[in-house]
Amino acid sequence: MGHLAGATRTPRERWIEEGLRALAEGGPDAVRVEALAKRLGVTKGGFYGYFADRDALLEAMLDAWERESTDEVFQRIAEEGGDPATRIRRAGTLTFSGDRLLPIDLAVRDWARRDEAVAERLRRVDNRRMALLREMIGTFCSDPAEVEARSLIAFCVAIGHHFLAADHDGLTRGDVLTRAADLVLNPSR
Repeated sequence: MGHLAGATRTPRERWIEEGLRALAEGGPDAVRVEALAKRLGVTKGGFYGYFADRDALLEAMLDAWERESTDEVFQRIAEEGGDPATRIRRAGTLTFSGDRLLPIDLAVRDWARRDEAVAERLRRVDNRRMALLREMIGTFCSDPAEVEARSLIAFCVAIGHHFLAADHDGLTRGDVLTRAADLVLNPSR
């Protein structure tokens, strides 16, 4: 719901937003109607004016996450333009940095390990992200196997570095990530 970040949210959107915040902080078990109502300063009864049940809220939350992390990200990078490497970096920054989408994304990944429907949703989102990487990398790399390998490496680095606790021998993580992106996102020399 990034497009709503500066706008006034409807009560339904506020429930979804608060649900996403709870998901990011504590996983799906933390998304409890009573706790959300308390955080929103409203009564629990009001929830049922917007959602049939908790499952309907969880579905709406996943819809919002999917829309924000794919449709809205893709729209922004299309509008802002730039060469393919710039677009990929911007998509990665919008999706996997900051305190908004990244914690939700990581929580959805963890949830998907235990819920097949969430795993299917994550697969769809990740396939769309991979398709964007293939398209961008394919503009400067003609070997399909290399395009796929570069796309996989880019995606794995974007997500995986958040789980890595290693030091980098005098370099910062940012330095190494920049160099890794240069290796993957630039034409072979």
